[in-house]
Amino acid sequence: MAVTMNDVARAAGVSLKTVSNVLNDYEFIRPATKQKVHDAIAALGYEANLTARSLRSGKTRMLGLVLSDLSSPYYAELASKLMTVASSRGYRVLVEQSGGTPDNELSALRGPFRQLTDGLLFTPLGMDADAVASRRGSKPVVLLGEHILDSRFDLVTMKNEEAAKAATAHLLAGGRRRIAVVGASPEETAGSPGLRLNGYRKALEEAGVAFDPALVASGEWRRDAGAAAVSGLLDSGVHFDAVFGLNDALALGAMHELLIRGVKVPQDVAVVGFDDIDEARFASPSLTTVSPGMDEIAERSIGLLIDRIDGTESAEDSVHIEAGFVLKIRESAP
Repeated sequence: MAVTMNDVARAAGVSLKTVSNVLNDYEFIRPATKQKVHDAIAALGYEANLTARSLRSGKTRMLGLVLSDLSSPYYAELASKLMTVASSRGYRVLVEQSGGTPDNELSALRGPFRQLTDGLLFTPLGMDADAVASRRGSKPVVLLGEHILDSRFDLVTMKNEEAAKAATAHLLAGGRRRIAVVGASPEETAGSPGLRLNGYRKALEEAGVAFDPALVASGEWRRDAGAAAVSGLLDSGVHFDAVFGLNDALALGAMHELLIRGVKVPQDVAVVGFDDIDEARFASPSLTTVSPGMDEIAERSIGLLIDRIDGTESAEDSVHIEAGFVLKIRESAP
């Protein structure tokens, strides 16, 4: 016979209401009482009926997270941090990988995945602002990233332009004047690539260094693309004394290619990345990179979404948050 909440209440010596409050993470329960209830749940093997609870409360205590590619080190680390913060607030996170395609993103917005969650953290790459606005429904949505910068949406992002400018300025201060950029095309203006390239160009301008489009190499934000871009630059004979990878994967791939081609890092070519993924600290040489406030992004995006769910944040105006950043100076560009 299935264990019920009444069984848990009797075993813990508390009321049925107290058990319900504990299961719903009511914040004013005494720690000792909460522990008694959890001990009784563990001893009896009680499993909460989430469907019935959500029907009563109107909430599932689940948050949705839609990211384009969980094989990306940045997204994988961000997802882990978001889950940790959500758990500390009494929520669980369901994760969906969209591949950056409009169909998958639309399915996450309107399909069963959405019905299981109280609110959504969403990184759209395939859908535009109007498409998201017309399909987001009534449950709260907080956007992550820079693909959509629109006053209709809550948004948590990073200081892409300022951080890229700081990274480039660090290379310039070290005497580098021919700084290659990997991960954008020379005419890029939108999203993370465009913002970071713009920061790079502003740093050059302030230092009186001319922008050279021959130093800008496009490529997907992966290690192999970073290696291929640097290989192409070396083979073309374009002179450069530094590489700015627009994310760490690109920078690590670029650094690998330089080293196997006999180019010394940082003596001949300095290398800087962006994201401060865990691997950056353990590369050889360790990677100088921008730490874009991943912990702050996780804390503030989860906090904003839960405030929207609880109705404690006014629904009249959207909130735009930019996390701070720190330039982590390491061996690849001291």
